[in-house]
Amino acid sequence: MKRTARVPALRPAARRLAPGVRQARRIWRRSLQLRMVTITLLCSSVLVGGFGYLIADSSTKSLLSGAEEDAESQFLKGVQDATEQLGTIPSAESPDMPRQVTGLLGTLAGPGQGSVVVSMQFSKELTSNVPGGSEGLSWPQGPDLSQVITQELKESVRNTPDYYHQYVSANLGDAATGHGRTRTYLVYGSPVPAPKLSGGSVELYYLFPVDTEVEVAGDIQSTVSFVGVALVLLLGMVTALVTRATVSPVRVAARTAQRLSAGLLDQRMVVKGEDEMALLADAFNQMAANLQRQIVRLEEMSRLQRRFTSDVSHELRTPLTTVRMAADLLYSQREDFDPASARSAELLQAELDRFEELLTDLLEISRFDAGFAMLDSEPTDLVTVVRRVTERLESVAERVGVSLELVSPDPPIIAEIDPRRVERILRNLVGNAVDHGEGQPVTITLGMDARAVAVTVRDHGVGLKPGEEKLVFNRFWRADPSRARQTGGTGLGLSISLEDARLHGGWLEAWGAPGNGAQFRLTLPVRAGGRLAGSPLPLIPVEPVVVRQRVEQPGVSA
Repeated sequence: MKRTARVPALRPAARRLAPGVRQARRIWRRSLQLRMVTITLLCSSVLVGGFGYLIADSSTKSLLSGAEEDAESQFLKGVQDATEQLGTIPSAESPDMPRQVTGLLGTLAGPGQGSVVVSMQFSKELTSNVPGGSEGLSWPQGPDLSQVITQELKESVRNTPDYYHQYVSANLGDAATGHGRTRTYLVYGSPVPAPKLSGGSVELYYLFPVDTEVEVAGDIQSTVSFVGVALVLLLGMVTALVTRATVSPVRVAARTAQRLSAGLLDQRMVVKGEDEMALLADAFNQMAANLQRQIVRLEEMSRLQRRFTSDVSHELRTPLTTVRMAADLLYSQREDFDPASARSAELLQAELDRFEELLTDLLEISRFDAGFAMLDSEPTDLVTVVRRVTERLESVAERVGVSLELVSPDPPIIAEIDPRRVERILRNLVGNAVDHGEGQPVTITLGMDARAVAVTVRDHGVGLKPGEEKLVFNRFWRADPSRARQTGGTGLGLSISLEDARLHGGWLEAWGAPGNGAQFRLTLPVRAGGRLAGSPLPLIPVEPVVVRQRVEQPGVSA
């Protein structure tokens, strides 16, 4: 139940933190300087922290080991002296024992050793002969050693064959006032042999203050930590300055390149100094100047080419009109001519029709190249457009033995399109399928979803080789130049169709396999200006692929 109650409480917090996390990730990905500084700080922190720890640990161990050596030598000498002095006491019942033990403690502490505390602990059998009947005496008198010489410490000393030592922090108070501060002591303890004091045991304890060593070790650790932090920050600052000096020219180059790509061809970098960055800026400026010259040259050539195509197309209109008038006159009176002249009049009429269509296509291409093509969109039933195209090409299809099949859903397919341009696209696609269908049926399929409409034109002719699905949209490209056009095309139909589809914001794609035909798919947004995310119809046909054998006749190219 508790877990279920916490999850909803965490979700609002996670949602509040999400924008900040995304912003941080964006800054991290886009800033090379931030990544370099962060990586340098992390690596230097690990290295400096490791070395600092080793130095501080080594210094602390060295200080404490020196203090232990001095304390150990004094303690062992005290144990030897205590053994000798206790050996002079004839028995535990000796009346001089209290005086001798008290004097022994003062002697063991030694002159000028007021900071060292010496304590002698007696077993219960000997406490009756110790002054005050206590189990232990200490020098100087007064400190309460119960928090230091605990029962656990006594057990450890008794169970150790030689001697035992440990570090203890305690507040023993002041001998005069009873108040003091917590200090760190190095405690040594060992049993003292006393054969004449039969029936009891004696233990000697030394408490050596090591505050000075601990404070020095703490100072060393603080100094190492401060120096380490300062060194890491200094490395971070140095890295930031170095990366700034390196990244700043790169940022300037990136901004200049973006301006160049946006069409501002006069943008250049500022050259400072003679180092590698200056060489980079100078080389970048030379590259930009060369690109500017080439782009201006290509734009001028393209402009002249478009203008030449447009001018030629318009200039040919006048003689074409005159020739058309003469050809129409000859064609209307061909029945009065001899057979050869009548046939010439018919050929002249057909070629003039094709020439006029070619001029129309050239003018349309020039408008696309100049960016003057306009879209006149209106809600249109795509089924009606497709039926109109099939009706116009039905006679041509019957002449070559090709049947046109239309597959469409029941409801009308309404989309905001330019019906003239879409009809031209479909006329080119269906005509191309009739040309290459080899007498097999051509299937036109319509589809629609919430965002797009699509039309596929499927033939079962020679198909396309790998890579030709992109080449079919090139101007004047033909898969087999020896094949005759049944519909009198100009070689610009698919190129114009592709531009019409792009003008709608749509796609025109092709698929094909050698011997298995080809399929073209036109996908348009339902709403004018909409964006496409997919197509309602697949580009690759879903029906089984059937490999058909083709019989080649002599003299006919495949």
